[in-house]
Amino acid sequence: MTSFLRSDRSRAVAIWLFAVAALVLAMVVVGGSTRLTGSGLSITEWKPVTGAIPPLSESHWEAEFTRYRNIPQYQQLNRGMTLAEFKGIYWWEWSHRLLGRLVGLVFFVPFVVFMIRREIPRRLLLRLAGLFVLGGLQGLVGWWMVASGLVNRVYVAPERLMIHLGLAFALLGALVWTALDAWAGGARQTLPSPWGRRGLWLTGLIFFQVLLGALVAGNHAGLIYNDWPLMNGRFFPADYAGPGFWPTVAHSQAAVQLHHRLVAYLLTGVAIVFGVAAWRSSYLARDSKLLALAVTVSVLVQALLGIVTLMAVVPIGLGVAHQVMAAATLCLAVAFSWRVRRV
Repeated sequence: MTSFLRSDRSRAVAIWLFAVAALVLAMVVVGGSTRLTGSGLSITEWKPVTGAIPPLSESHWEAEFTRYRNIPQYQQLNRGMTLAEFKGIYWWEWSHRLLGRLVGLVFFVPFVVFMIRREIPRRLLLRLAGLFVLGGLQGLVGWWMVASGLVNRVYVAPERLMIHLGLAFALLGALVWTALDAWAGGARQTLPSPWGRRGLWLTGLIFFQVLLGALVAGNHAGLIYNDWPLMNGRFFPADYAGPGFWPTVAHSQAAVQLHHRLVAYLLTGVAIVFGVAAWRSSYLARDSKLLALAVTVSVLVQALLGIVTLMAVVPIGLGVAHQVMAAATLCLAVAFSWRVRRV
């Protein structure tokens, strides 16, 4: 039987996967800008194929605007918006969805070509299929998120935003790991090192902090308590508790911001200890030490950027930069975790 395996590595496949990861990062950037500009509900229908074509005439624009005027966000927040203003928010959301379609296309077409040319290492086939499914699921979750803001709400449900962003970051991390595998080939030996577990634990903590940040974003909680290190002069905000457990942890603005702050302090401390210990380790190679140091520095920069963004009341530029830095931090942690497992 003919094998799919020409070689255990493929630099072409790796470059393709890094390119897809870059597009996913671009989606995160545009998605963050879409949220910060309040544009995410401007397209009220989900048309995976025909939706790629924007309105081409004034009558089409009027039809889109009429649909938008029927949802609570327009009626409660944007009543009186002009068609020109609507076009401004529409293009943000349309661009975000177009990038999603582009990611799917850039993944699927080269995947088929590489399969035909038998350039994909067999050990990566199932993983790549899983990444394609994860990307499709991300699109479905994106619409599920938008749908939550079309009836009885003026914004999307924060927990759905958290799932949507979490899937994007999970996809980004998995693409980076798989690209590194394709670039380097199969490991000659997997090291039974405690640093592998430590790297994954740190990566998991970074990912958890990203999820908490999504709840802050979804609740617009960065627009309140804009002092630091206290919250309106108190460590524990007076309006922390909601009417129950889930309303508190997912919907209380004070609670989600406090949780994000506390985990930021924990993550910063862990990252410093992690970086110092890795640099002093006689077990790790120099490139692993440099990656560990990069993770530590990235966490520190991200923490500082978060404080500045909060105190500036989340301007669009800083808000997007904070999200991009979170993605960079996660990717560095993934790269470290991958590297320390290999000889």
